Formats: sequence, C-alpha cells, structure tokens
Amino acid sequence: MHRPAWNMLVLMAFSPSPGEQIIFQGHPSWRALWAFYLKGLAIGAVLAVIAKLIGEGSLTVFLTILVVLGITFVIGFVKRMATTYTITNRRLNIKRGIFARDIQETRLERVQNVSYSQTVFQRILQVGDVDFDTASSDSENEFVFNGVADPQNVVTEVDRATSQGGAGSHGLGEPSGSY
Repeated sequence: MHRPAWNMLVLMAFSPSPGEQIIFQGHPSWRALWAFYLKGLAIGAVLAVIAKLIGEGSLTVFLTILVVLGITFVIGFVKRMATTYTITNRRLNIKRGIFARDIQETRLERVQNVSYSQTVFQRILQVGDVDFDTASSDSENEFVFNGVADPQNVVTEVDRATSQGGAGSHGLGEPSGSY
C-alpha cells in the first residue's frame, strides 16, 4: 500500500512498548506556524522592495515574493510534520527530525509539574506551549510541547494519566476508556 511521505512521518513517529497505551499523539498545530509564515512574508516583501529599487520589473518582484512564500511554506510544513509529541500511560516523548533525529523522552512518574503558557498571539490562534517539569529537569534540557492546539487538553490528559496510578504504582496508571 502506498502512503504519502508526510503520512509515513506520522506512522513511524512512535512505537509503544507491550502494554503501553498512547493517550495523546500529535504535531505542533498548523496555526502555530502563522508567526513563521508572517516572517517569511516580511522577508519576501523586503526582497521584493530591493528588487524593485534596483530596477527589476513587476514580474520579478511578484516571483520573488512567490518563491520566498513557497520556500517558507515548505520549510514550515516539514518542520511541523517532523515533530511528533506523544504521551502514553508510561512516558512522554518528543521526536524531531526526518534524516537526523532528536528524541527526548521521560518516564511519566518523573513528571512533577505540568503547565502551559500562551502569548497573546497564541491565544488568538488557540495554541500554546505545554511545559513539563521533571525530576531531573535543568534549564538546558527543557521538556516542552511547543505550539500544540488546545494545550489545556494536553495538561488534562497528563493529569489524568498520572492520577490513575495508586500508591505503589509509580504514578503509572492504565487509562480508563479510549482517548
């Protein structure tokens, strides 16, 4: 069966261990990329003005903006699809990259605090950053799901997963119902 390359990124993103259940899995929201796209538009506009100032025609100016926007869109899309956030009943996982991989992972019982933040722009776009404080967190190794849609839901899912573990269960609980 043939699947598009971007779909393969989703399918190869995470392999749960036996008995491990995925509670949440996703990518940064497409809405989180609007700031990136606006920067690309600004760069395209500046390059178009420069092209106009050096005497290029209207077609060149238009093509300059079009090419910069196209490159910006492709880079943003690939960056988004190459980042996968996963929460299971046992661990948190962040995978970034297509060719080279950067993987961050921590056990769920090591999560001490979960919070989320939203700038004014993020609130308008209904996205936010979910920050996980873990037992061994330091400022160099932050564990953050950036630009997720409905960050409150992600916090709720982690709270639900960690609270389902009783005393002596290391904070690990089997999720009740399907997520």
